[in-house]
Amino acid sequence: MTQTNQGPDPDIKAAQLNEQPTAVVRETVPMKELRDFFGRAFSAVMSAVQEQHVQLAGPPFALYRGKPTDVVDVEAGFPLAAPFTNPGAADTAVTAGTLPAGQAYEAMHIGPYESLQRTYGAIMARMRQDGASPGEAMWEYYLTDPGAEPDPANWQTLVVWPVT
Repeated sequence: MTQTNQGPDPDIKAAQLNEQPTAVVRETVPMKELRDFFGRAFSAVMSAVQEQHVQLAGPPFALYRGKPTDVVDVEAGFPLAAPFTNPGAADTAVTAGTLPAGQAYEAMHIGPYESLQRTYGAIMARMRQDGASPGEAMWEYYLTDPGAEPDPANWQTLVVWPVT
């Protein structure tokens, strides 16, 4: 069963999240420079994590804080199997983080990143319907490597939006 965002709203599920340790790079980035930031951040985090011999616990993600405008407060990295200890001089941009525990809504977005706002809109509509309030942060797990799958129509992104 394949879910696409060309037709009806994506399948939105309520989820109970557990706290997850991460290693990330956090910056305030213009929206048009996100792709370059992700390349730098994922590479830096991967190097730092390998240096510490910490096992990855999932796909790359980006966590966004607040309402995005033309500039966004974003951290990009990987969930980890064990807490990350900040490296010394090796790469001071990489820091330990966490994805918080709590209630959230999740939806699988299939398609190009440029159409993610439709999935966010559907999640927001579901929150309103359920009487829930959106949290201050939300994140996306990038399940498809654009280098391995060149067709954006096939890209899968899991959107996670905690509620308060």
